[in-house]
Amino acid sequence: MESGLSSLLNVSIDFETSHLFFPTIIHWIMAGLFALILVTKVAPFLVAVKRGERTLPIVGEPMDAFRFFGTLALIVAYFYLMAVVGNMFPYTGYGFLFVSIAFVFLMSLMYMHEWTKKAVIIVAINAIVAPGLAWFILAKLFNITLP
Repeated sequence: MESGLSSLLNVSIDFETSHLFFPTIIHWIMAGLFALILVTKVAPFLVAVKRGERTLPIVGEPMDAFRFFGTLALIVAYFYLMAVVGNMFPYTGYGFLFVSIAFVFLMSLMYMHEWTKKAVIIVAINAIVAPGLAWFILAKLFNITLP
């Protein structure tokens, strides 16, 4: 009887796959929540659209092509240049810092409706302070490696 009890209390861990335990649980929880959202929110909305009570919010709306494609281009350039600049200053996080400053500045300018001197100065200060603060907290305080 002792051998049966000791086998119940014996724990063996497969270290090659043990790191996948919690991500697998999280994936299933997220899939379940996604299905729940589809059933409770999207399906009734589509039924209302089919009956003519509601309309799809995107169809028929004018599109700002400059901002849409500009945003896509800036995001692609941001991730590409972060690696390029990060390789110039390895293990410092300067790739994140310098490219994030330019990204925030250009993205803010692109979405700004009125370009006044005061607004551009505020955007420039925000573009320096926000990524600088994030870089300082992540790279210096928490020692998180940034590109």
